[in-house]
Amino acid sequence: MPNTSIMTEFLLLASADTRELQLLTFWLFLGIYLAALLGNSLIIAAVACDHRLHTPMYFFLLNLSLLDLGSISTTVPSVMANSLWDTKAISYAGCAAQVFFFLSLIVGEYCLLTAMAYDRYVAICKPLHYGTLMSSRACVHMAAAAWGSGFLNALLHTANTFSLPLCHGNVVDQFFCEIPQILKLSCSDAYLREAGVVVVSLLGVSVCFIFIMLSYVQIFRAVLRIPSQQGRHKAFSTCLPHLAVVSLFVSTGMFAYLKPPSISSPSLDLILAVLYSVVPPAVNPLIYSMRNQELKDALWILSQLTLFH
Repeated sequence: MPNTSIMTEFLLLASADTRELQLLTFWLFLGIYLAALLGNSLIIAAVACDHRLHTPMYFFLLNLSLLDLGSISTTVPSVMANSLWDTKAISYAGCAAQVFFFLSLIVGEYCLLTAMAYDRYVAICKPLHYGTLMSSRACVHMAAAAWGSGFLNALLHTANTFSLPLCHGNVVDQFFCEIPQILKLSCSDAYLREAGVVVVSLLGVSVCFIFIMLSYVQIFRAVLRIPSQQGRHKAFSTCLPHLAVVSLFVSTGMFAYLKPPSISSPSLDLILAVLYSVVPPAVNPLIYSMRNQELKDALWILSQLTLFH
């Protein structure tokens, strides 16, 4: 019976059956990865270099881009390497590290999205108190809490998951090491230990989700009371990108982890994993910059400085 004391590696899901499809997978993931690197790096550079963007909203956006860069860099490069070199193996330590860093960054991102919802709530519903409630110190504390929550959550889950005895081989039905897939390899009686930790985490996720939804209920009520159409448009333009990112992130992530076992299949699990782990980091920069003139102006100035200096 295999267990964690003698397990040396895991076998990930093959990217494709033929060499041609493996290379196609490599180029597809490379394109997505480069798009995510470029988009998030541009946002980080624009916010860092343009003093007009040194506000709480853009401070949180900079942190979101850092988390997105980290999360996609945890999974996609290994997929590309496996596709290019026609291998499926990942070491036991490498798998544990991937689980830890990915979960830390994903949970941190969810907590940061909650803080961003609070920022928009204060900006629109309590504008007179915005400078006090969203001071530099408060923003740094909220960002640090998001990063710290991700770290502690990942540490708890990783330590608990990789201490379970594994009775069902070492084949992980996913393109990266994911806790639900690793739990399928554990002994049935040991599974309940991590299940308890998952329930506690889900309670925290639910609290954040309820907070985000209540914030947006108040935001929409306040926006609809704004008399001018231009004022309503400006308020919506700062909120809708965040709401789109939250919707994409939460809907795909929750369905991936909470879907009934009866509808689970390797192909569905793969599609959901791509949707919540690969797509958001690539499209978030586009969503946030599409209707944001301030960010567009900063990116234009940055491109001019880069080209002519």
